[in-house]
Amino acid sequence: MFSVRRRGVARLAAATVVSGLVAAGAIAVAGPALAEDGGATATLGDLKTFAQVKIDGHEYSAGLFEMKVQPGGSIQTYCIDLHTDALKDQEYKEVGWDQSVLHNNKNAGKIRWILQNSYPQVNDLDALAKKVGAKNLTEKTAAAATQAAIWYFSDNADAVPVNKNAQALTTYLRDKAEDLEEPKASLSLAPSSVAGKSGERLGPVSVDTNAAKASVSLAPGAPAGVKLVDKDGKVVTDVANGDKVWFDVPAGTADGSAELTVKADTTVPIGRAFVSTKVKSQTLILAGTSTSTVQAKATATWAKKGAIPAVTVEKNCAKGGLDVTASNEGDEDFTFEVKGQKVTIAGGQSKTVLVPLAEDEAYDFTITGPNGFEKNFKGVLDCKPAATPAPSTTPSNEPSAATAGGSTGGSTTGSTTGGGDLAETGSSNATPMIAGIAALLVVLGGGAVFFLRKKKTAGQ
Repeated sequence: MFSVRRRGVARLAAATVVSGLVAAGAIAVAGPALAEDGGATATLGDLKTFAQVKIDGHEYSAGLFEMKVQPGGSIQTYCIDLHTDALKDQEYKEVGWDQSVLHNNKNAGKIRWILQNSYPQVNDLDALAKKVGAKNLTEKTAAAATQAAIWYFSDNADAVPVNKNAQALTTYLRDKAEDLEEPKASLSLAPSSVAGKSGERLGPVSVDTNAAKASVSLAPGAPAGVKLVDKDGKVVTDVANGDKVWFDVPAGTADGSAELTVKADTTVPIGRAFVSTKVKSQTLILAGTSTSTVQAKATATWAKKGAIPAVTVEKNCAKGGLDVTASNEGDEDFTFEVKGQKVTIAGGQSKTVLVPLAEDEAYDFTITGPNGFEKNFKGVLDCKPAATPAPSTTPSNEPSAATAGGSTGGSTTGSTTGGGDLAETGSSNATPMIAGIAALLVVLGGGAVFFLRKKKTAGQ
């Protein structure tokens, strides 16, 4: 909900592409890094339930976003990344705190407490108002008050609701917040990639879910005879939390691969983080949910001889990069290269290498294998809340050019064009002007740049 549009432009200009090349052997991977944990995938909609708050003397909109879960369901989220633009219609993925801006936030558990003890989880607003010493609360003022309290712990921001009753709720939530444990994933599989020789059971793939049961099936195109089985070799179509699944690949099956999909209808736990999967966009946290369809995938690759690798990729926010974990179930060395790192893994061994990335850096690399095998990894390393704007940056109360519909500050409420910014809080809303200035940098040189920047600061 808080936006620094100059910073967003800089991110886009600085985004780089990471190349991953296979030097020798065969390698199999399991989909985009952000998709490995499984769980809910949702599309960001509008800020629907909101009221005004003040930050450093300026008013901004604060409240609940609505998101559509694919393929079914809906959720509500608050912001935990105050100074970053929220881009409507972007795809988001449910992740653990360790893969989000909360990875090193000692107050993350308090944010979850706020979510559990305020609107919309607590929807008896008369009782809530009485509890916090307010005369009355509406859905809008309660949402703004809750968001203000969350920003205190997620971004160290002193956000104060304009409404006096909402102020009482914010104060109560900030003062009473307790440290709760991180919620578990709605659905995840581990590992997401396995390998071995034909004639063996490949796996196991372990299921972790809060659903009572989930369906499991092979993706279309699996070779004839390949089955999904339990530890006793019985074919499985349904799984529950803690179950393990193997790929049963008959002897003589041609070298190849198969994929399984686990699906469940469940409610995503309150407090799960949601991050954008393709571009830099505001990190969100789950506050309300309907029953939603969640899914996770895992792959298996097999061969008769040679290197038979399996590879998984996971964001490592603590170390600032991607963990690429490769194992080799074959009888020959497996060698691959990723971003300048050449790695060799002997048969029966495994290794994890860190691919360093800058904060907000885009990555896009492909790893290929035999028989036309190819997997592409795309995403953005988004592990830190955006920095507070410099003192010379004066927040604007006008919606950006990308926004249709009127709202001041925060996340705008009108409909926006696909991919348009929802959040305008804390920025100069002058992305087109900034782009023009960038062009003038090349033509006019440093002196003109200084003049224009000084002029623009005064204009804000």
